[in-house]
Amino acid sequence: MGWLACGPVGVSANVDPGRFLPRIRVALAAAQSLYHLPLTLADQLGFFRQAGVAVEWVPHESGVKAASSVLQGQADVLSGSFDHLFLQPKMQSFQAFVQTGRTPQLSLGVAVRPGFVWRSVMDLKGMRLGVSALDSSTYWIACHWLMSNGLLPADVVFVPVGSAPQVVESLRSGAIDALCQPDPVMHWLEQKNEIRVLFDARSLASTRKFFGGLMPGACLMASADFLQRQPDRVQALSDGVVHALKWLQTAGLTDVLKAVPADHWLGDRASYLSAFEKLRESYAVDGMLRSDEVINAWRSHARLPNGSGMARVVPDKTFTNAFALKSRVRFSA
Repeated sequence: MGWLACGPVGVSANVDPGRFLPRIRVALAAAQSLYHLPLTLADQLGFFRQAGVAVEWVPHESGVKAASSVLQGQADVLSGSFDHLFLQPKMQSFQAFVQTGRTPQLSLGVAVRPGFVWRSVMDLKGMRLGVSALDSSTYWIACHWLMSNGLLPADVVFVPVGSAPQVVESLRSGAIDALCQPDPVMHWLEQKNEIRVLFDARSLASTRKFFGGLMPGACLMASADFLQRQPDRVQALSDGVVHALKWLQTAGLTDVLKAVPADHWLGDRASYLSAFEKLRESYAVDGMLRSDEVINAWRSHARLPNGSGMARVVPDKTFTNAFALKSRVRFSA
């Protein structure tokens, strides 16, 4: 199974390597996952450079660490779950400015092992549940699901496993008994009959059923100060993403396969494409965030153990469509 240690970086076609472009640093986790497919496509197809910006990827093992790197000035923009704007107190001055995912694009499953017979959710009590990091979107999604099924987060042992090769090794070695991660790794493990998926927040239907409506998934976000100081770079980043989202709407499987580096396939391109097909509808259409979906996410998080802090959050101040709207107009033809 092949993995790269870096982000979705590649040599884009039809790009003048000698052309100087302003740089922007984007922090992210699970860089090769389908969660960040729009960014991979925008990079590989040259859309960022066409928009006039050179993107430098700052990869991390978890979204929490990626968020920390932006807060510490090691990156300019965070690509990750919209949840960070609710759950990270230090990010209350941040705003999402373009959306790439309309669902959490995560699933949770239990390991398939000889001699273990799954009877009910209560069998999870005392199990070790792997998440990318504590306070990550994988952690909070798992908490949502546990609480909706009569369990408390304290009923399981959460184990931070990051989002790289150690995820699979942790499952196979028995270091964890269950796992919450994005695709393609979850789909790959399911296809290999190494995991049984218990909860799916990947499709539009499953997200609506569980959360009572859609909610923002992956987004690009930055501090209000950065958005004001570097509007041209932010706009170029938004343009590249929305261009990729538009390309994705009509792209065939062969088109996607050609654009995505082989290292992203986990050594199994058929499984990768199968995972993509299941996720296709979950990608954003035009990069715009919807107020009703943001409020739905806010209400959902208010029910979590740390939900009391949500009273300080004003949902409509967590995002701006100023950049995505201009991008949508540019690529509407």
